[in-house]
Order: sequence, then C-alpha cells, then structure tokens
Amino acid sequence: MNEKPLIAPSFLSANFMNLGRDIEMINSSVADWCHMDVMDGVFVPNISFGFSIIKIIKQHAIYPLDVHLMIIDPDRYLERFREAGADILTVHYEACTHLHRTVSKIRDLGMKAGVAINPHTPVEVLTDILPYIDMVLIMSVNPGFGGQKFIPRTYSKIRRLRQMIDSEGYDVLIEVDGGVNLENARDLVRAGVDVLVSGSGIFSTPNPVDTIARMKQIV
Repeated sequence: MNEKPLIAPSFLSANFMNLGRDIEMINSSVADWCHMDVMDGVFVPNISFGFSIIKIIKQHAIYPLDVHLMIIDPDRYLERFREAGADILTVHYEACTHLHRTVSKIRDLGMKAGVAINPHTPVEVLTDILPYIDMVLIMSVNPGFGGQKFIPRTYSKIRRLRQMIDSEGYDVLIEVDGGVNLENARDLVRAGVDVLVSGSGIFSTPNPVDTIARMKQIV
C-alpha cells in the first residue's frame, strides 16, 4: 500500500463545455492520475466519450491517463486506446472471455493492466489473475452513471482483496470507484485502498483543488 492514497479525479463529472478549464484545474492540483470511463451503451446502460476526447485530454493533462473500459469485447480496441494515450487500461472481469490473454496484451502494448469487478462479483474470482496485473478496480456502485450512492459492502470486499494481495506479496494496487468523497475516503484507505477515484465527490465541491489536497492527506 502507498502511505498516502493516489487520487484520480474522474472526468465523467467534468464540465465538457469547459473541458480545458477542468484539465487545467487537475493539472494545478496534487492529483496523481486522470480517470476516464469509456462506456459503450451495451455493457452498461450509458454512452460516454471515446478516442477523440482521450486524445485531447492526453495532449493537455500532465498526469497519467487511467482509462476504465466499461465495454464488451475490449480486445478489439486495445491498440487504439494505447494510441489515444492510455497509460493504465482497465477491463472488466465480466466482459473478458480470455482475461489472461487480454491483460497480457495490454502489458505487451506498454500500458499498466487493470481488472475491474462489478459490485456483485466476489474478489475471489481474481485469485488466478493477480500475478499478471497491476491493479484491481473495485466498483462501489453499479457502473454506468456518475453521482451514485456508495455500496457499503464494498469495505469487506476491499479487506478480502487486500489480504489476498498481501499474503502472496503481489505488487497490485487496489482502486475504488463510485460514490467516493471526503466522508468515506479515510475508511476506504484504512480498509486497504491505494487509489481513490472520485468524480462528483471532487468536481461538485466549491474548491476541487482543495478537495483533492484533502483527499491526498488522508492516512
């Protein structure tokens, strides 16, 4: 675990009429990554941004792009997400028939490989893939929309996953996304989270830069 959490503001909650302003806001903060949720309207009931927006943000953001694919058959697009600027690419356990092949390809392309699981999926399904990935993203809401309420059972999943990782000595980060804010961030970090993804929990606050700084200081 990191001594202090990594903070990844989610652009799903950015103001796309003022995208440049929000990118500069993140650049001026003590954030660590820029989190981007890609949705296809099939795997989740919503559609978000694609390659062109990722390329624009990559051109102007100073932090690594943490790209979360909420799409079916992600293997079709791995090279294109690398070309668009993804530094970390996360696919869903539920969307990949041959998960080991997918994460191996992501790493071969020079990106960090992450695997996400939905709220109903137990962490134990990751036992055999942990040696081959860099991060697990635990969804703490049902994926597809921002601003949802955090699912409390997530804490027990994080603790179980933390024990699985630490007992084997794996170098795997735990990321959590969904309903993350200043009210629950400390409990999440104490449960074992390394990376806090927050959209509305950052962008909807009066001073997002200060909110990021406060999250960063949580131990």
